[in-house]
Amino acid sequence: MNQQREFEEAVKTILRLIGEDPNREGLKKTPSRVYKAFLHLTQGYHKDPKEVLGEALFSSSNDEMVMVKDIEFYSLCEHHLLPIIGRAHIAYIPDGKVVGLSKIPRMVEVFARRLQIQEQLTEQIADALMESVNPKGVGVVLEARHMCMEMRGVQKICSFTSTSALRGVFKDNIKTREEFFSLINAPKNSRF
Repeated sequence: MNQQREFEEAVKTILRLIGEDPNREGLKKTPSRVYKAFLHLTQGYHKDPKEVLGEALFSSSNDEMVMVKDIEFYSLCEHHLLPIIGRAHIAYIPDGKVVGLSKIPRMVEVFARRLQIQEQLTEQIADALMESVNPKGVGVVLEARHMCMEMRGVQKICSFTSTSALRGVFKDNIKTREEFFSLINAPKNSRF
C-alpha cells in the first residue's frame, strides 16, 4: 500500500471511530485533504536548516546586533497534533559573516513544520543559527498560543507561552541580553 492510501485509510478509521460515516458527502474527500494538509504542515522533516542558511552567507564587517522579529509561525504540538500559533524574535551578532535576512524566517519554518514542543523549537532555531553562521551569539524568543491548552484540557483562551534560548554573548554578556530584550519589547513602528 502506498503512503497516501495508507494515510487516507487511517483517517477513515478515525472518522468511523468517532461515530462518523467517511462515505457521507461532506467527508468523502476529507482523507485526501487531511493527507495533503499534513504533507504541508510537516514539510520541515524534508529540509536541512544548514542548507537553507548556507545558501546566503555573506562576508561583512558588521559586528552589531541583527534582529528579525515578529516572524509568524505555525506548528503542531507533538502531544496532541493540535496547532501552535506564534511569533519568533531572533537576533545574532555577526563574526565576519551575515546571513540573508529572508533565510531566518525560512529556518524557523524548517523546524516549525515538524511535530514540536515550543521549548525544543526554540533550542533548535538557536543551535542551527549558531552552527551555520558561527556568530558571536544568538538570541531566540518564541511567544505562542497552544491549541492543546485552549481547545481541550484547561481551556484557557489566549494564554501565551514564552520560551528563550541564548547562546554566546547573549548568554554571557548582560548588556547584550538587555539590548536584545529591549528591542523585542520596543513599541512597533506604526509606519509599516
